[in-house]
Amino acid sequence: MLINEHYMNLSGNYLFAEIARKVKAFRELNPQTDVISLGIGDVTQPLAPAVVEALHHAADDMGSPASFRGYGPERGYEFLRQAIAFYDFAARGIDIKADEVFVSDGAKSDTGNFQELLSADSVVGVTDPVYPVYADANIMAGRSIVKLPCTADNNFVPELPREHLDVIYLCYPNNPTGTVLTRQQLSRWVAYALEHDALILYDAAYEAFISDTSIPHSIYEIAGARQCAIEFHSYSKTAGFTGLRCGYTVVPLDVTAATAAGRRIALNGLWNRRQSTKFNGTSYISQRAAQSIYTPQGRQQIQATINYYMHNAHQMLTTLRNLGHKTYGGENAPYIWMKTPGGLSSWQYFKLLLEEANVVCTPGIGFGPSGEGYVRFTAFNTRENTEKAMERIRAV
Repeated sequence: MLINEHYMNLSGNYLFAEIARKVKAFRELNPQTDVISLGIGDVTQPLAPAVVEALHHAADDMGSPASFRGYGPERGYEFLRQAIAFYDFAARGIDIKADEVFVSDGAKSDTGNFQELLSADSVVGVTDPVYPVYADANIMAGRSIVKLPCTADNNFVPELPREHLDVIYLCYPNNPTGTVLTRQQLSRWVAYALEHDALILYDAAYEAFISDTSIPHSIYEIAGARQCAIEFHSYSKTAGFTGLRCGYTVVPLDVTAATAAGRRIALNGLWNRRQSTKFNGTSYISQRAAQSIYTPQGRQQIQATINYYMHNAHQMLTTLRNLGHKTYGGENAPYIWMKTPGGLSSWQYFKLLLEEANVVCTPGIGFGPSGEGYVRFTAFNTRENTEKAMERIRAV
């Protein structure tokens, strides 16, 4: 038996697993120390009351012969796909139909798995720094990766490549930098994709945190995107579903890719075939919980949670800037990207904060070479812990 040699090209450990290992080791040596995590983006606020109520009703459904649900449709239940198509798209003037929506167990799975539909010799562009899954999934498949640097010099906006790319991963609002693309900047990428017959895989997991009305929430707000873009959404951060698991992917019927013989194939049908083979659908209980987010009460409660986290982000930005740190993001996203002080490397500053302030951040180098010299902070914690963490950082 031979292994897939492409796995040998991955870094030794997944970034967040390595952070968890280092924090665990520190806690074992310092069992009485209170460590506050502003690193890994796990939520701290409980599920909204509307979601909890929906979970109870769905559990009752599963306990009755008349309403019990077994295997669900691989695309997701119609009740949730219709709600998504209306509230997330039609209500914003975007033409997305329910049969273009695929419910999943989260955006991470789909952003990693969608590459299975594409040729192994596709050239893939990823921003640098980048959420590790985009690059790692394609390295596992043996594809060529082209890095698109996002630095302070270009205001963290990736420049259009001079070479041809077949696939481009874009995540906005961005993880890890917390920055956004304007409508004009995103339009340039759509134009590039249409000109080069490229596919944009657009991760919109944090669009609910956008407060600037000039910033697009969806790539489908851009003319032509229906022909060249797939969009991924998550309920993990917006609705606290990190432990419940539910998200969705939009695959417009207009998006096609070519066979070696030049025939065009709709990716909607291919993704449906892939999901039908490798995925048994998101649980009925999770989908009823997700549906409740779109009720009037659910929408109000979810917005309150988003506001809570963005208050944390504002507090962190204010404190870090007052301390003289160079920061980015945090205004339309729950992430803050900060330049490390004194020329420290990302891991050196991580170690300093952990040992001296007992605060966890994410080393920027873990997101790619352009992340060296930066760290990421997340707003996903309690208000009390956020205040305490900022006090500790102020004292270092």
